[in-house]
Amino acid sequence: MSTSNTLTTAPPSAEGSHATRLLTTAKPPRKRRRADDAEQVAGKSPLNRGEKVRLVFAHIGVYLAAAIFMAPLVYAFFSAMKPNQEIFSMPPTLIASEVRWTNFIDVFSYGPFLTYIGNSFFVAIAGTLVVLAVSTMAGYAFGRLRWKGRDAVFVLFLATLMVPAEVIVIPMFIVMQWFGWVDTYQALIFPFAFTAFGTFLMRQFFRGIPFELEEAARVDGAGPVRTFLQIILPLSKSGVAVLSVFTFLGFWNSYLWPLIVTVDYSAHGTLPIGLASFSGLTGTRWDLQMAAAIISMIPTTILVIALQKHLVKGISMAGLGGR
Repeated sequence: MSTSNTLTTAPPSAEGSHATRLLTTAKPPRKRRRADDAEQVAGKSPLNRGEKVRLVFAHIGVYLAAAIFMAPLVYAFFSAMKPNQEIFSMPPTLIASEVRWTNFIDVFSYGPFLTYIGNSFFVAIAGTLVVLAVSTMAGYAFGRLRWKGRDAVFVLFLATLMVPAEVIVIPMFIVMQWFGWVDTYQALIFPFAFTAFGTFLMRQFFRGIPFELEEAARVDGAGPVRTFLQIILPLSKSGVAVLSVFTFLGFWNSYLWPLIVTVDYSAHGTLPIGLASFSGLTGTRWDLQMAAAIISMIPTTILVIALQKHLVKGISMAGLGGR
């Protein structure tokens, strides 16, 4: 399918037609892209001896780095199947004398572990949705709209990144007391909904989108809200994916704030608090704690693998914006 055919088959709607045609012609046809990729591959010159040696050493370095980072995870996985008394046995062993797969089941009978998982899912998903809504709108206002004092306000907003989270814990707790939100889900979600990092990330991504698309939408009669929802946001899937993953991981792994603002851990406790509950006055069940840690990694691992394509693309494109 050629580009001209794409133009003629585009729906001749009255509003948004100019912007729609620009969006349609922005991507070349799939067959043409494949042909270009094949030509690029065919046009590559063979590697010389020095380049091959450097490539081999680069691969060895990458594999060694991957092995170093994966080693603690592999040890934790095998430790999760050991009896508790063999966790710190000397000399250390990777495979236990008795492989206990039942540790992954006993975790749920040790305490309200299922409640901790459910609370973490709710807080992480709700918090991510709130952060996405706030950050995308704020990023659009700072990156695409023109208003007086925009750059000064944005600099002040970015300055909050230099304030350590531990410094604002007490003021945030006092505010939660004023609202009567202590030991509630609202206290776990809303204090971290207005993040300068998310706004900065989405602003940089939005500014990488051609301004001609927005101007074409304005010519067709679209306002700022419609331009944001129908033009800018659909073109920012990679940036939204990056922010989603980082935000979800932040809420999922948060320990200090839930520990402070939660009173009834069995009702509103999250997964990091649940992991700490395996340590008590009678000792620590390291085998169950390892099993619980492995279970807690499953949702985040699935999320990163599912959004890996958009994650890499979004991180690379976020640094190219800004003009």
